[in-house]
Amino acid sequence: MTKIRVHAFSISIDGYGAGPSQSLENPLGIGGMALHEWFFPTQSFQRMHGKDGGATGVDDDFAVRSFDNIGAWIMGRNMFGPVRGPWPDESWRGRAPQESRPLPCLPSAMPERPDRVESI
Repeated sequence: MTKIRVHAFSISIDGYGAGPSQSLENPLGIGGMALHEWFFPTQSFQRMHGKDGGATGVDDDFAVRSFDNIGAWIMGRNMFGPVRGPWPDESWRGRAPQESRPLPCLPSAMPERPDRVESI
């Protein structure tokens, strides 16, 4: 039987992975980015963004372990997008700017509409 493990995911003490009211201005909801602030100064994060340096220690150790043996990231439609309900048009092309792609790990997702799948 296949096992699913959750890695590289920050949650609040009450079990939430994002804040309320997700929008273009707040892609992780209001206050949602604060859940991930521990990760930004780590050496792992800095290297993912092509930079040198970064903090080592318990936070970086945890970050390194969270990316071990990742085969795929499964993302829902709402992970980084502001669109809710039916797709109104073709305007949303993702949050990451084109120059920051490819992503550090290729996501695997079941699209709501397979005819809208684009190759990376």
